[in-house]
Amino acid sequence: MLAENVRDVAVNAVVLGFFASAWFGWAQEAPPRRWRPFLVAGSVAAVLTLAAGALLAWQHWADGTVFDEDTSRTFGIVVGIEFGVAALGAVLLAVLRRRDWTAAWIAFVVGVHLFPVAAIIELPADHVAGALITLVALAAVPVARSRGITPSAVVGAGTGLVLLVTAIISAVVAALR
Repeated sequence: MLAENVRDVAVNAVVLGFFASAWFGWAQEAPPRRWRPFLVAGSVAAVLTLAAGALLAWQHWADGTVFDEDTSRTFGIVVGIEFGVAALGAVLLAVLRRRDWTAAWIAFVVGVHLFPVAAIIELPADHVAGALITLVALAAVPVARSRGITPSAVVGAGTGLVLLVTAIISAVVAALR
């Protein structure tokens, strides 16, 4: 997590905090009842991390960013491809009557897309997050089946946790620089 620009690290905390909250929310679709307090706590922690990151980004807004015309275009292309591949896979899973695998598919796409994003925004910790989310996505369906729970609970909790920890690390690094 040695990005040159504090603003980029802080914004990373905002973005990952937001999506961590979303994944914890998706996990609440039909989790084991004993998971609910932890999922809610994860959502709250993610929103608090998002807020801390937003404050830090605001404080460091003039400090510079890796984003210029070229990196912005490249980033937009990567995110556009991510959304397209995620949507195409979700539609295919719906057609195949495997909607219960949609969360795992989306997490897989998110994990893979973090590799080029981490390179673009120069945040090595996002490579680790990408690898972990990809692993969570690949393990979610088999783990869910073996435990008799929904894949969305497994992948939502796992992806939310990875994103939350990475967001917290980003916020702490931004605060200390």
